[in-house]
Amino acid sequence: MLRKYDTPYMADWFAISLRWIMLVGLIVSLGLGDKLEFAISWPLGFLILWNLAMTAMAGLNVRMTYHRPISILADLVLTGAFFWIQGGLRGPAVWTGLLPILTGSIYFELPGAMLASLAFSVLMIFTGAQSNGDLPLALTISITMVVLSVVFGLFGRRMIAHMRKNRALWQDTEEKKAAMQTERMRAIYELTTTLSSTLSYKRVLESALNMSAAALNPDPEQLLNDPLAGAVMLFNGGKLRIGSARRFTNADMRATFDAAEGVLKKTLDEGDPIFFKDVGSDPELGCVVGLRNCTSGYCFPLRSGFNVYGVLLFAHPNPEYFTPDRRNLLDIIGRQAVIAIQNARLYQDLVEEKERMVEIHEEARKKLARDLHDGPTQSVAAMAMRLNITRRMLVKDVKGATEEIVKLEELAHRTTKEIRHMLFTLRPLILESQGLLAAVQAMSDKMMETYSQKVTINIEERVTTQLEMGKQGVIFYIIEEAVNNARKHAAAPVIAVNLRLVETGIALLEIIDNGLGFDVKAMSESYDKRANSSLGMVNLRERSELVNGLLQIDSAVGKGTKVQVYIPLSEDAADRLHHPR
Repeated sequence: MLRKYDTPYMADWFAISLRWIMLVGLIVSLGLGDKLEFAISWPLGFLILWNLAMTAMAGLNVRMTYHRPISILADLVLTGAFFWIQGGLRGPAVWTGLLPILTGSIYFELPGAMLASLAFSVLMIFTGAQSNGDLPLALTISITMVVLSVVFGLFGRRMIAHMRKNRALWQDTEEKKAAMQTERMRAIYELTTTLSSTLSYKRVLESALNMSAAALNPDPEQLLNDPLAGAVMLFNGGKLRIGSARRFTNADMRATFDAAEGVLKKTLDEGDPIFFKDVGSDPELGCVVGLRNCTSGYCFPLRSGFNVYGVLLFAHPNPEYFTPDRRNLLDIIGRQAVIAIQNARLYQDLVEEKERMVEIHEEARKKLARDLHDGPTQSVAAMAMRLNITRRMLVKDVKGATEEIVKLEELAHRTTKEIRHMLFTLRPLILESQGLLAAVQAMSDKMMETYSQKVTINIEERVTTQLEMGKQGVIFYIIEEAVNNARKHAAAPVIAVNLRLVETGIALLEIIDNGLGFDVKAMSESYDKRANSSLGMVNLRERSELVNGLLQIDSAVGKGTKVQVYIPLSEDAADRLHHPR
């Protein structure tokens, strides 16, 4: 019965090797004595076949049940047959008995060697007793073999002890490697769990850095004493800033990097991790105090698609620290960190968007309150005053009262139009039922009817057919905001609204007036001081972002204003618009 094992047995390979040496020696000795004939050498062929079988089993890590005793017994039988057929004590193969002795010394040390020598000695003494005068020679050779078996047995004991020690060391090394690998996998699992369980931006950065260090040094004692330095650098304001760091000084934490040269630039340009040496000579990293003792480093780009967040940087005084295994491990951690940073940033964006929407709704309520106060509320108050005057005039001046009633009727009609216009801009039902073109045309009509403001419309139908209803609503409010700004502040005789396709997948919305114009740069720089009056520009920019558009405002004092919004109609077009090649 054969059994397969995971690892080879070195004792089998030693026995096979010695057996091959003995077989080569036997063949040479027979060849020199012209005794290499099949009739008297066939046991040698069986010995060769037997050793070939042992070699094949050793190569496959396969062993028989009672493998060692069977090996020694086969060697004794085949060498004994070879010894007998070759002429016994007077033949050329008298020393063939060393083969089972060597096998016994390897498998069973001194007892195995002694047992094999005694068995072969019995055969030789029996052979010597059959021949007149050969018994003393048989006894001499037997004693010699017994002595040699003691030597080989002791040598086998030392060799086997050395092999067992090496095997124990190998197993201990393998166990340590397995334990370290398990610890690293646990660190990666903890990293993944930690990163996926938190949406706190700061905690994500700290966890990515700490877990990376723990994965590189699974032994807690080594981790505490390891001079490994590291940092997570993120883009903020066009510069790389340190979000979290290990073994960096306070001054290092305040440093910023342009990523315009050296390792940082190469990592971000190529988009692949970089292993580098001589950290101190780097034009940007060389100024970091925490990296001055480091001789090797590894820089991983934190990017997802076209979004580049920053880099994950590690450095160490040992030039051979970042082995291929450690670099592969950092690649895994870096990819997990990118996902976590992306999720944290998306969550942060959602929080900011929620706060911004609250502010927008609050501003919309304030705007509605202002519009109601400046328009319909004032008109209703004026009507109440005129009604009071008219009531008094009915007693004294009937004709004057009649004229006043006519004015009241005109004021009521105008107030009604203003209210209807406000309701239209708040919720244009025609947009949902007939689409963008009809809604913008209705807005133009109401502008003329309510404020006598002329608005020309030129919208290509092939553009509106490619816009889903949500985008059409946003575009309508961009148009309404820009037209209202022009009506209130530009004093423009005519406002033109154009929407056309400028290239495949990209539409251009233009709101153009020939009014007073303004200084765009001065207006943009004074948002905080002129929050209310600049709200129109803020709304335009935010609503343009909702459709993934690109806003451009061109204006100058006395030269009118041109508001342009480039609107992508597909994801591929959005990529071309925001990331031109």
